[in-house]
Formats: sequence, structure tokens, C-alpha cells
Amino acid sequence: MRVKDAIALLKQDHKNVKQLLKRLEGTTGRNAGQREELLTEIENEVKVHTAIEEEIFYPAFKESLRSKSDVHLYFEAMEEHHVVDMVMPEIKNADADSEEFAAKVKVLKDLIEHHAEEEEKQMFPKARKSMGTSRLREVGEELHERKEELKTSMWGRAVGAITGRRRVA
Repeated sequence: MRVKDAIALLKQDHKNVKQLLKRLEGTTGRNAGQREELLTEIENEVKVHTAIEEEIFYPAFKESLRSKSDVHLYFEAMEEHHVVDMVMPEIKNADADSEEFAAKVKVLKDLIEHHAEEEEKQMFPKARKSMGTSRLREVGEELHERKEELKTSMWGRAVGAITGRRRVA
């Protein structure tokens, strides 16, 4: 399998999370179990995506900038991740069959859609220009490898929690 460049990989992540959020938003309080499952899936996807962006993509983007006037995109993206990190536990603590849960999901969806749109319309075009094709492929490979590592370690922790065994990841 040929690894996508960094931007294609991140855009695919955005698409996947937006689809999951749309499904979650379309559920009702009567589907509390389904809501909780979807929220867990969204949380896992967002955690992995945030980690690979913050560890690999954002630093590579920031380093590639020729104009320091574009560095604000880096800091805005980091702050948007922080806000999502604050909202997620609140959603998890709300009753999945409540209106409060639905309202918080709507806010999360709006936050993530805004973040993805800003990256795709502002950051990614600048990254394509400043990083170039070969660097974006290299970073895409790094993102892919790290994503697989994170998913494997998350799976190991989930299995450990289910079986009662601690796994060292």
C-alpha cells in the first residue's frame, strides 16, 4: 500500500470523524448505548488524530514556514485541540439519553468542523506550498506509522481493561 501524503491522510481523518459526528448527532436519547459507542469511537479517532498532528505535522509545518506571519495558524490549531480536549470529558459525563448530551455533541461537532475547515482552507494550502511534495510524503509516512502505533497501543489498553490485565504499551 502506498502511503498518502500528510495532507491527504489528515483530510481522510477529518472526513471519518465528521461522518461519525453526523451519525452521533442523528441519534436520539432512546439510543443511549449507541451514543456511548459512537462517542468512544469519536474520542479514539480524535485522540490519535490530535497526537499525530501535534507530534509530527504541526512542528513540520511550523518549521517549513518562510513567513512568520503564518505561525498563528499553528497556535490557533493547538488551541482548538485544547478546547476539544475540554469538551470531550463533559460529554462523557453527561447522560447519553439527555438533551444536555445532544447539545454538547452539537458544540463538539461545530468545533471539529470549524477546525477541519480552517486547516483544509488555510493551513494545508500553505503547507503544500512551504513543505513541497516530497516532504509531505515523508511526513505522511511518519503520520501513518505513528497512527498505527497509537491505535495498537489503544487496542492493547482496551483488551487489558476488558480482560483485567495490564498491558505495557
